Amino acid sequence: MSEWLLQFKDVFYTYPGTTNPAIARLNLNIPQGKNCAVIGHNGCGKTTLFLLANGLYKPNKGNIQWQGKHLKYDHKSLIKLRQEVGLVFQNPEQQLIATTVEEDISYGLCNIGCSETIIEEKVTEILTSFELNSIANRPIYQLSLGQKKLVSLAGVMVLKPTLLLLDEPTAYLDPLHSRQLAETLTKIKDQGTTIVMATHDLEWVYNWADWLFVLREGKLILEGTPQEVFSQTELLENLKLGVPLVHKLLSLVEKIDQFTTIDQLKNNILKMLK
Repeated sequence: MSEWLLQFKDVFYTYPGTTNPAIARLNLNIPQGKNCAVIGHNGCGKTTLFLLANGLYKPNKGNIQWQGKHLKYDHKSLIKLRQEVGLVFQNPEQQLIATTVEEDISYGLCNIGCSETIIEEKVTEILTSFELNSIANRPIYQLSLGQKKLVSLAGVMVLKPTLLLLDEPTAYLDPLHSRQLAETLTKIKDQGTTIVMATHDLEWVYNWADWLFVLREGKLILEGTPQEVFSQTELLENLKLGVPLVHKLLSLVEKIDQFTTIDQLKNNILKMLK
């Protein structure tokens, strides 16, 4: 089996009615079994990357391979692909379509023709796994944003995808829901699902990701472990992305013997905090 789940090879995509490509000669390989993060400014191509990966968009040029095979865009192939490559949108309102939590989670299973017995079994399992039993019959409109995000994630994971794509999952979440999300993602990875997250949250990336992609204007310009990527301070500053505070502090600790006084060390720490 290939170490790459999903491969983009010289991929271009331009939105209808526009001239500048959202994805331009993109070459990117998503490794199996790792927590991956994609960072870059708004408009760098993160969401478009996910929509291409899930087969919702088709490249204008280049090709995309899933587990070593070229994507096919007929109806049957796309249904199979979307069972294996799950996508959770940034805004859960774009994804939640049923009346209640239980109904929404069951939608994907109904769509692929599962029997009522299997649907009931799988929905019960995912409700328990995501600790959603207490709100299973609650109307979607009564949920908080954090709950809606969790339900939309559960609705994708009930299909047990091999690859999970998360578009800005921590956006607008309070610390409690962010911690709950982290715990849920740990369970998902432990069950064998590879996760790729598009995010602006560099602190989260530093603590969570195994592998990091940096996009600019639809191109991959840097990749590696968070430690490797964030050590490219000058490049990231030129891109106006910055680096996580924890990385700055750890770098400072490594250079502590360069400071001759406590005041020098303190001034450098205060400079970082600003």
